[in-house]
Amino acid sequence: MDQERAHRRWLMLGLGTAGQTASTTVLYGLPFLVPALRREFGLSLPAAGVLVSCPVFGILLALVGWGLVADRFGERIALAAGLLPAAAAMAVAADADGVRALGALLVVAGATGSSVNSASGRLVIGWFPPDRRGVAMGVRQASQPLGTALAAAVLPPIAAAAGLGAALLFCAGLCAVAGTAIAVLAQDPPRPAPAAAGPAPAPYRGAYLWRLHAVAALLCVPQFVVTGFALVFLIDARGWSPGLAGTVLAVANLTGAGVRLLAGWWSDRVGSRVRPMRVLILATAADLGLLALGAARDSALGTAALLLAAGLTVSTNGLHNTAVAEYAGPRWAGRALGVHGVGQHGAIVLVPPLVGAVITGHGYPPAFAAAAAVPLLAAAALPAERAPAVSWTAPAGGPDPQPAAAGG
Repeated sequence: MDQERAHRRWLMLGLGTAGQTASTTVLYGLPFLVPALRREFGLSLPAAGVLVSCPVFGILLALVGWGLVADRFGERIALAAGLLPAAAAMAVAADADGVRALGALLVVAGATGSSVNSASGRLVIGWFPPDRRGVAMGVRQASQPLGTALAAAVLPPIAAAAGLGAALLFCAGLCAVAGTAIAVLAQDPPRPAPAAAGPAPAPYRGAYLWRLHAVAALLCVPQFVVTGFALVFLIDARGWSPGLAGTVLAVANLTGAGVRLLAGWWSDRVGSRVRPMRVLILATAADLGLLALGAARDSALGTAALLLAAGLTVSTNGLHNTAVAEYAGPRWAGRALGVHGVGQHGAIVLVPPLVGAVITGHGYPPAFAAAAAVPLLAAAALPAERAPAVSWTAPAGGPDPQPAAAGG
C-alpha cells in the first residue's frame, strides 16, 4: 500500500510538472520569439515586448478564478479545462494574420493556460508530506526553467527554419499532450471531510501572506529582465548568433531548474522556507550588480553574471509558492496561489515594455542596475518565520498524515 501510494505521488508530481512545463512555453517562452516577431511584423523592441506580455494579461484576468475552481472542483478538472483550450488558442494563433489578432489569441492562451499556476501547486502540496514538500515543489517549480530552456533551445530555430506559425504550433502541441495526459491519469489528493474539518478560517487576517505576495512580485522583476532580454543582449551587445545564444541560455535555464531543486531540499532540511529564501535573494542582488557592472564595461564578467542570473533569479520560486500553499491550507490554497500569481504577473506584465524602453533609450547597464536594486527591497519585505494557519491533514485512507510544518 505504501509503495502504491508513493508511486501515485510521483505520478501526480510528474503530471503537474509536465503541465507546468508545457504552459511555460506559452506563458514565458515567447520572449525567445522576439526576433521572429520583429521580423514578421516589423515591430520595435518595446512593441514586441507588449506582444509577448499578452499571455500575462490573460493570466491576470483568470488566475484567481482558476484557484477557486481548483479549491471547489479539484485539480484534475482545473488543469485539463485550462491546458486543452490553451492548446486550441495557440493553434489558431499560428495562423493569425495580424498583430491585433495574434495579441488577442495570446491573451486567451494565457487566461486558459494559467490554470496550471494554481492547480498544479495544489496537486503537489496535497500529495506530499511537509518533510518532502520542498523537494516536490522544487521539482514542480523546476518545470518553469525547464520550459524556458525548452523554449530557448527550440523556438528560435523552428521560427528561423519554418516561420513564426510553426513555433506557435509547437507550443500548442505541448499543451495538448499535457492536458490530455492529465485528463486521463491525474487524481485529486484526498482532502479533510467538510463535516470533520469545520469552516475553513481565512488565512488573510494578518500581514504574513500579503508580505509573501509582495516579495514574490518584487522578485519577478529581475527574473523577467533576465528572461526577457538575455537573448537580445547576447545577440545585440555581444554579437552572438541566435542559435548559439538560445543554446547557451537553454543550458543556463536547466541550471536554474537544478537550483530550485537544491533550494527545496535545503528548505526541507532546515524546516523553513523563509531562511533559504533570504540568502538566495541577497545572492541574486549581488549577481545582478555584477551583471550591470560587466555590461557597462563590456566585459566577460557581464556575460558570466547573466548566465548565473538565469539560475539565481528563479531560485526562490518554489520556496515562496510552498510557503503560501502551506500557510493557506487545503481549503484556501488554490485561491491563495491565485492571488500570489496575480501579484507576480502584475509585475511581469510591466517589465518587457518598460525595460525595452529603458534599453532602447539608455542601454543595458541602467536596466540591469535597476533590476539589481529590486531584490534588496524584497529582502526587506520578507516576513519572519510563521507556522501554517491550517494543517493539510488528510482523511483516513489518503496520503500520509501531514502535520503543520514549522517553517515559513
